[in-house]
Amino acid sequence: MNKIEFCPVGEDKTVGFFVVEETRINGVSYLLVTETEDDEAEAYILKDTSLDGEEEASYVFVEDDNELEAVSKIFAELLEDVDIEL
Repeated sequence: MNKIEFCPVGEDKTVGFFVVEETRINGVSYLLVTETEDDEAEAYILKDTSLDGEEEASYVFVEDDNELEAVSKIFAELLEDVDIEL
């Protein structure tokens, strides 16, 4: 798994996440990430909110219940051997 570093707005230090999977739905990129490589790790779905042409991506946690459910179903299909619980 690739580990990427995020720099939260207003923070001086970075936060690292392991990218489990990524997908693009209706022109929007999503990442399924965990804080550890442990099989029982909590997973988060991040949404790319950057504009076309921006040099750096900008991600936010998906918090809308409908969007979270829809995207988690896509990730569950992509990762047949992984159990995703909301």
